[in-house]
Amino acid sequence: MSEAVVMELPREGGFLGSCGAGESSASLDDGILDTANESSEEESTGEKEEMAAPDAATSSTKSSAALQSSEAQLAQSPPSAELRLWTTHRDGEVKLRVGDSGVAAEEPLTVNQMFAAAAERFGDFTALGWKEGEQQKTLTYKEYYQACRTAAKGFLKLGLKRFHGVGILGFNSAEWFIADIGAILAGGFAVGIYTTNSPEACQYVAENSEANIIVVENHKQLQKILQIKDRLPHLKAIIQYKDAVKEKRENLYSWEEFMEIGRKEPDGPLDAIISSQKPNQCCTLIYTSGTTGQPKGVMLSHDNITWTALSTGKHVHLKDATQSQEVVVSYLPLSHIAAQMVDIWVIMRVGGATYFAQPDALKGTLVNTLKEVRPTAFMGVPRVWEKMQERMKSVGAKSSAVRRKVAAWAKDVGLQTNLTKMNQNAAAGRAPFSYQVAKKLVFKKVRKALGLDRCTKCYTGAAPITKDTLEFFLSLDIPLYELYGMSESTGPHTISKPEAFKLTSCGIEIPGCKTKLHNPDEEGNGEICFWGRHVFMGYLNAVDKTQEAIDEDGWLHSGDLGKHDDSGFLFITGRIKELIITAGGENIPPVPIEDAVKEAVPLISNAMLIGDKRKFLSMLLTVKCQVNPETGDPQDELTPEAVELCRRLGSNATRVSEVAGGRDRAVHAAIQEGINRVNEKATSNAQRIQKWVILDRDFSVGGGELGPTMKLKRPVVLKMYKDQIENFYKETAPPASQDNQLPPK
Repeated sequence: MSEAVVMELPREGGFLGSCGAGESSASLDDGILDTANESSEEESTGEKEEMAAPDAATSSTKSSAALQSSEAQLAQSPPSAELRLWTTHRDGEVKLRVGDSGVAAEEPLTVNQMFAAAAERFGDFTALGWKEGEQQKTLTYKEYYQACRTAAKGFLKLGLKRFHGVGILGFNSAEWFIADIGAILAGGFAVGIYTTNSPEACQYVAENSEANIIVVENHKQLQKILQIKDRLPHLKAIIQYKDAVKEKRENLYSWEEFMEIGRKEPDGPLDAIISSQKPNQCCTLIYTSGTTGQPKGVMLSHDNITWTALSTGKHVHLKDATQSQEVVVSYLPLSHIAAQMVDIWVIMRVGGATYFAQPDALKGTLVNTLKEVRPTAFMGVPRVWEKMQERMKSVGAKSSAVRRKVAAWAKDVGLQTNLTKMNQNAAAGRAPFSYQVAKKLVFKKVRKALGLDRCTKCYTGAAPITKDTLEFFLSLDIPLYELYGMSESTGPHTISKPEAFKLTSCGIEIPGCKTKLHNPDEEGNGEICFWGRHVFMGYLNAVDKTQEAIDEDGWLHSGDLGKHDDSGFLFITGRIKELIITAGGENIPPVPIEDAVKEAVPLISNAMLIGDKRKFLSMLLTVKCQVNPETGDPQDELTPEAVELCRRLGSNATRVSEVAGGRDRAVHAAIQEGINRVNEKATSNAQRIQKWVILDRDFSVGGGELGPTMKLKRPVVLKMYKDQIENFYKETAPPASQDNQLPPK
C-alpha cells in the first residue's frame, strides 16, 4: 500500500467555512485503573516516518505567527491535494467517511462548533460538578465553555504551538476537562497520561507528542516531570492544578496563575485559530496500551470525536437536557478513550452533567459518590462489576437464613424474567407477579444501596467480562450492556441496549458504522473490521503500524476474532495474537477455556492458559485475595468469600500461601474436580487442561501482569512465571492422567 500522507494545505474558508464560536457499601478497594501505562504491542516506526516524509519535521516547526493566521490569509493558500483516509503527520488532514444518508451523512463539526452549540443551547444547565470538602461546586455550560476559552488563551500565551501536545497527568477533575478542551481550542493536541506512569513513560509520551505544556495534578506528579524536563526540548511550561505549588520555579504555574494569564489575553488570536480549524484535522492523541515496545499515538480528528459522540448518544437513546438531564460519574482514567467519550464528549452532545468522584474512588469511596449523584448512566470495566459482586456476596453470606432465602428466590425470579424478556426481544410480554414482588423486596433496595436507583443504562467494556458476573447482575434486575471498540475507533463500535441485548454479546453497531469479518472460518469466526467516521486518522509518525491497522480499502482491522449470530449481534471469540497453536497444529482461543475454569471454580481469581507450540495445555491459576487499599497490590489473606468457599470444601485455609502450590489437599481436589468438568466439555483432547498450578500471588496492575483496563498481559506473564511453566513440560509426553498429583496428607 502506498504511503498516504497528506500535508496541511488549507483551503478557502476552511473545511466547512468558518468554525468560529459566534456498591451496597461495596469497597472497590484494589486501586484498579489508576494505573501504570502499558506499552503497545509493537515498537513505533517514527524513524521510518521521518525518512519517508522529511517535510513533517519542518511542518511541525512553523512559527506560531504563521499558524495563527486569519481566515483572509488562509483564503490565499493553494487548494489541497486529494485527501486520503489516513495520515501519520501531526498537521495532516484526512478524507472523512461521510455517508449518503442517516447519521453517517451528518455535517462534520469541529470540537468548538459542538461545544459552542451546547453552551448556547444548554447555557444555564449544570455541566460539571464536584466536591471540595463537604461543599458541592458546579459549572454551567456557559461557564465551562468560557473557562475552556480562557485556558486556551493561557496555553497560547505560554507558547503552545499548533499541532503540539498538552500533556495532562492527574485524576479526573474539572481542570482536567478544561485543560483537554482548552488545548484543542488553541490548536494543540489533548494528550492524557496515565497517572501511575513512571517518569520515563511520561517522557516518551511528552516527546512523541512534542508537548509544549504539561498539566499535573499535584506535587507527586510534578516530581515525575521535573525529573525529565531537561530531556524535553519542546516543553515550555508546567501547570499544577491541585494543592499549592510547594516550590517556586521558572515556568511553573498554579492553576489560578495560569487562568489569570488567559483572562488577560485578547480573544483575537484564539478566534483566528478556531476559525482555521477543520473537522478532518487531529485534535487528540490517545496512547495505546499493549504488551511490548512503546505506546502508539492514536490520532483522533475533530470529526472522530464530534460524530462518534452524536452517533453513540442516538444509539443508546440519551435524553436531551431540555427534556431530562442525563448524569454520569467520572472516575475511570481519562487517558483512556472510554472515559473521555462517556465523561466529556457524549454527555456534552445532550447537555448532560458530569460529576467527579474522589481520587480514592476505586479504594472504597465510589459507592458514596454514586449514592450522592445517582447517575442515569454508569460505565464500569469488568473488574469494577466483579468487585461489587464479590462485596455483595460477602455481605449476603453474613445475612440471616431467612434473608438469604428471600434473596436467592428473588435472584432466581430476576434471572428467569430477564432472560425471558431478552429472548422475546425487549419488553415483549408482561413480567410475572413474582417479579413485581421481588423488585419491591430486593431489587429496588440493591439499586439504592449501590446508588444506581436512577440508572437505566449500566455499561461494561474495555476488557472481557465473565458470564457469571453478567448473570449475577441480571438476576438482580441490573442488566449490564456490553460495549466493544478500541482507541482506534474513538471508543465504541457496538453497544448493547435494552431492545437489543443478548448475554455475552457486545451488541450491534452504533448508527453509521459497519462491521465485516475478515477471513472467517467454518464456524463464522473472522477478524473484526470496522468502517465508519469513528475510524482514527492514523498513528502519529508511524506509517508501517498505520498500514497494518488500516487496509487498502480503508477498513480498520481490530485484531479481535468474532462472529455474528442470525440477528446480527456481535460476539467476541478471541484475539488473533492470543490464539494458542499447539505443537500438533490445533488453534485454541484461550479466553473461553479460562472463563469456564473461573466459572467452575469460584475460588479462582485469574487463569491463564499455556500451550503455544507445546504438546499439551497447562494453566496458571491465582486465588481470590485481599488487596491493599492504598497500593492495589494483592495480599496473602484470602477474601471473605474465598475463606467461606474453603470452609465448605473442608479446608481451614485463610491465606494464599496455605493453598498455593498444591499445599491444601481439599482445595487442590476441588480445583481438579472443576477442571475435570471443564475438560469433559472440551471439543477435542488437545483442548483439555493437563496440568495446572496455583501461584503464590494474584495478578495485578502493579505486579505487571495486568494492564490499565485489567487485561491480561500474556507475554509478561509468560516471562515472569517461565520456571513454573517449564516445570509443566519437563516430561517429554503429556501425563497419563489429567489429574494433578495430590499433595501428601
